Amino acid sequence: MSHGEIDMASRRLELLITIPLLDLSPDVFRISQDLLDREIIPSKAADDAIHIAVASVHETDYLLTWNCKHIANPHLRRRIIDCLSAHGLRATIICTPEDLIGDEN
Repeated sequence: MSHGEIDMASRRLELLITIPLLDLSPDVFRISQDLLDREIIPSKAADDAIHIAVASVHETDYLLTWNCKHIANPHLRRRIIDCLSAHGLRATIICTPEDLIGDEN
């Protein structure tokens, strides 16, 4: 976020200050580990499992990502939902910025 043209980078960082950080609770690590154990998310992408788990544990409405390999992957979606459901969680809506904005026409 701090790369690029100095003024714009500074403005981006200023906007981020207002966004609250979500806690990495024991539940987040337990669920992310289950996503890895079930081989829904590969171990090399453990951070992606944490992103999915933290969004669901904190009941966010959306998890916005450009990562279509492990997070916004429609082929993994049902397995992610099933895993989260096994923990009594509702799966957050995982989408790319394009999905969220939609077609303006």
